[in-house]
Amino acid sequence: MPEYNGMVQPVRATPQELSKIFVEAVPDEQKPEKAVEYLDSIRKKFRSFVMAMESCVKCGQCAENCHTYLGTRDPNNIPANRTELIRKIYRRYFTLEGRWFGKLVGAEDISLDVLEQWYSYFYQCSQCRRCAHVCPFGIDTCEVTFIGRQILHWLGIAPKLHATTAGGMYKTGNHMTLPKPGIIDTLEFLAEEVVDIYGAEIEFPVDKPDSDILYIPSSADFSLNEYTLMGAGLFFNYIGANWTIPSTVTEAGNFGFLFDQYHTQRSNVNKLLDAAHELGIKKIVWGECGHGWRAAKMYIPSLADRPVRWPITHIHDEIADLIRKGELKIDPAKNYQPVTLHDPCNYVRACGLNDNMRTIINAVTSDFREMTPNGADNFCCGGGSGILFDDPEMYQRRIQLSQKKADQVRATGIGKDGNGILCAPCSICKAQLYPMVEEHELGVEVKGLVDLVGKALVWK
Repeated sequence: MPEYNGMVQPVRATPQELSKIFVEAVPDEQKPEKAVEYLDSIRKKFRSFVMAMESCVKCGQCAENCHTYLGTRDPNNIPANRTELIRKIYRRYFTLEGRWFGKLVGAEDISLDVLEQWYSYFYQCSQCRRCAHVCPFGIDTCEVTFIGRQILHWLGIAPKLHATTAGGMYKTGNHMTLPKPGIIDTLEFLAEEVVDIYGAEIEFPVDKPDSDILYIPSSADFSLNEYTLMGAGLFFNYIGANWTIPSTVTEAGNFGFLFDQYHTQRSNVNKLLDAAHELGIKKIVWGECGHGWRAAKMYIPSLADRPVRWPITHIHDEIADLIRKGELKIDPAKNYQPVTLHDPCNYVRACGLNDNMRTIINAVTSDFREMTPNGADNFCCGGGSGILFDDPEMYQRRIQLSQKKADQVRATGIGKDGNGILCAPCSICKAQLYPMVEEHELGVEVKGLVDLVGKALVWK
């Protein structure tokens, strides 16, 4: 059972798995000292981190707004207390009162036990930023969690899931390590499925030179979310787009963003831009992945080794624009079931996709019901930032983290007759919600937003 002194923890990567992402673990006896060194370098670089360390007054506003705390009722999962796990070390080594008075002012010496606490609780935070959304001081606990995960990564402490996913990205450009022949074979199969299901003949071009659009799907769309990939193919073929999927980057997500922003995220960015350059692309369009879109939108310019000369948009932007212009013929009755929309945290609290998602879902469904709360106020699915661990203890923790989302879905009434649709337009959200709806017996089916678009299109 993956736990340490009663703390639930994800199974961690082995030295061999870490070596595939070019990480060598720091010896245990050196880990505490190195952690302080890394923390020192970060505090000198990021004023926002120092603000988070020195401004919290423990008002408690974040507690009842955190799905992790609401699901577990573990005091260390209150965002302010989770931040305190790193703040007490900051206070001990980088403030006068901490150096002079130690525990009297809430300071604590760094130790292996402290690092184990970080590993447990920083990988229970889904980095949804709802705490920052309600904090009267604007403290972003998510940024502190990111920093804690980054330091752990540098020390050689990372979840097996994250390390192997990043290793797959290094090797093939997707976390499933699917090679180009496998990509082509899967897409040919999906094209046949589209004919059988939708009666439309479409193509999924791969590495097509001089394409106008480079589409970046989630690699999970090749297996778990195939209707999302079919929906994207239907949309691009419907509008007559000159588009292609790059075989070297078939992953909209960027797991480096979730535990190593300095190296593995940069590798993914440069693979993408190399493909755009080699194929003569005019525009890059992102698929349904919340953290991947945030990483693309906010970090590509600063991480790229070449000039970013291509506009980068999200597929929701493209679809919503054509709906507003009246250029898509849509029959919402094709999606007749009651539907509610789960707002992926990175879309609505970081990327401004709230209105576009609603433009689309109102156009392609006939019985849309909003959750309460919704938009930027919505709660996380509980699986954000890659908390998709399947080992038994962490899997049960995932289900606990989804309790608030289950309550929201149930309150809409869409599962009353067992035919409702929970629309989740993000790959990680889908992966979390597939088991969540079963464990909580919600009587709904999880679909992507692009899935619903593909089904609603009326072919000429």
